[in-house]
Amino acid sequence: MTKRALITGITGQDGAYLSQLLLGKGYEVHGLLRRSASADVVGSRLNFLGVRDSIEMHDANLTDITSLIRVIETVKPDEIYNLGAQSFVKTSWQQPILTGTVSGLGAVNMLEAIRIVSPETRYYQASTSEMYGLIQEPRQSEKTPFYPRSPYAAAKLYAHWMTINYRESFGLHASSGILFNHESPLRGIEFVTRKITDGVARIKLGMADSLALGNLDAKRDWGHARDYVEAMWLMLQQDVPDDYVIATGQTVSVRDFCDLAFAHVGLKAEDYITVDQRYMRPAEVEVLLGNPEKAKAKLGWEATTSLDQLVREMVDSDMERLSPR
Repeated sequence: MTKRALITGITGQDGAYLSQLLLGKGYEVHGLLRRSASADVVGSRLNFLGVRDSIEMHDANLTDITSLIRVIETVKPDEIYNLGAQSFVKTSWQQPILTGTVSGLGAVNMLEAIRIVSPETRYYQASTSEMYGLIQEPRQSEKTPFYPRSPYAAAKLYAHWMTINYRESFGLHASSGILFNHESPLRGIEFVTRKITDGVARIKLGMADSLALGNLDAKRDWGHARDYVEAMWLMLQQDVPDDYVIATGQTVSVRDFCDLAFAHVGLKAEDYITVDQRYMRPAEVEVLLGNPEKAKAKLGWEATTSLDQLVREMVDSDMERLSPR
């Protein structure tokens, strides 16, 4: 029997790669689409991967539980992947209530809808390494205490703990992936990695002469989104639900990322980068470094794309996108 999956946030980076993965495994894929813009705009990532026409979209919103109940009743999904969120940390400081409503309470709306309508449906919650914030251990595992440093991280932490509560209280097959930073050519232009690769391409093509960034010394554990969505799927194939850190186990600074990106096109980062205080966070998260040993041992998962491969793929994609036709 063909499995059905329902994905919130399907038009985002992770949603697009997850859709591609599930379609390749023979799934019937459904997406939750909130009314926000023209469909041809919001579906650009799915079009990039060539999967848009294979997905059935449903009009609903994480902030409206009645719409979630209707979609679940219609689709009858075997698996639900909740990737929908206000996911940009900087914006969460400007819109903290919206962030909490969508990223926090939105997850509870989905969990409650599943409990009411389809308690046998397996559920994946997109948690985040940002929940660790002011890190309490040098390497962050599933047992590391959380210390969120932004409204985004606090909202995600609420959703994370509510997922655990619904699992333990109502017996739902509900798992959370604590994903560390994961990038790709589909990353939003507002995120620092994509801002860097887009800036490198513009400078190389003569369309810009500098690139303004914030904290160059912030360190992150960066992987490829295409690898990470496989971990999401693997979690829902387990007999017992659980929470997993998904990471590469290596960390580099924003400055290091810049060096790799500029070097790929034969340039030196220090010749073009400027620091702009406007891009600094009110409360910085200086270092994140994941310990993915549990995922490797129990899921058989590990990252397969190196940082150098990731950076080159992103730069090449932006070069192609911006080059004159």
